Amino acid sequence: MQGTVDGFSYGLVTPLVAYLMACLGGALGLRCTTRSMLVAQSWRPGWLALGSAAIGSGIWTMHFVAMMGFTVRGTPIHYDKAMTFASLAVAIVMVGIGVFIVGYKGARGTALFTGGTITGLGIASMHYLGMASMRLDGKLEYDTVTVGISVAIAMCAATAALWAAGQVRGFLWSVGASLVMGLAVSGMHYTGMAALDVHLHGTAAPTSGESPAALLAPMLIGPLAFLLLAGVVVMFDPLMVMGKPATVPLEQKPGIPAHTRSGVRHSAHRLRFRPRRPVGHSRSRTPQKR
Repeated sequence: MQGTVDGFSYGLVTPLVAYLMACLGGALGLRCTTRSMLVAQSWRPGWLALGSAAIGSGIWTMHFVAMMGFTVRGTPIHYDKAMTFASLAVAIVMVGIGVFIVGYKGARGTALFTGGTITGLGIASMHYLGMASMRLDGKLEYDTVTVGISVAIAMCAATAALWAAGQVRGFLWSVGASLVMGLAVSGMHYTGMAALDVHLHGTAAPTSGESPAALLAPMLIGPLAFLLLAGVVVMFDPLMVMGKPATVPLEQKPGIPAHTRSGVRHSAHRLRFRPRRPVGHSRSRTPQKR
């Protein structure tokens, strides 16, 4: 029996809140990634890890806020907690791999493509693993073509966001990138939901059960608290807001070609002046009379 699926049972409330969560996580993650390119090597892993956790938590929160509005008529929906939190771990780890690649290799060429691909696959894996955590009296089936489109959207969104983070152009640039990233992640989510069909088994009598909001709300407390703490870190770091390097040497930034760095050192070497010899030790060129 075909189940009637409703992804907007609360109207536009859940899509808008989900979009804001994706934008918040994206903005914090991109600023942390940008900040990692403005500091010394010893501080870079910490900022990249914070950015990875922010992006992963943001897209995970976005997904399950949107799922609060997802209902199937005729069967209650429950969620497996272990698999739900496993989807959060997958999102953070795979996003982290992509962010670290761009943070150390630069947001260009092969590094950008590899990092964006891994990050996009992490977003898609989080989505479909989160869908697999649903427990209902039915079977979930997906349209293969639509699923492929949703994965492509996730990969393109992740690549564009990482490219924007590598430009280091300031706060407004990252805000615009986070808005685009939030729109793309939300689009990926609802494209994936459009690929879903639910076939009910009809073996259990329909019951009211708990609403998805009541089941998911306690799970969202931790990631939401983390995003708020990460937001506090951003607000109280001037370089995070301005996006301008202080006194970071050029050779410490990722993505700078080797010949450029060597050219800087050589030019600095050529600008050195030779010290003058003491006057008393200078040799006179006038021939001495013997």
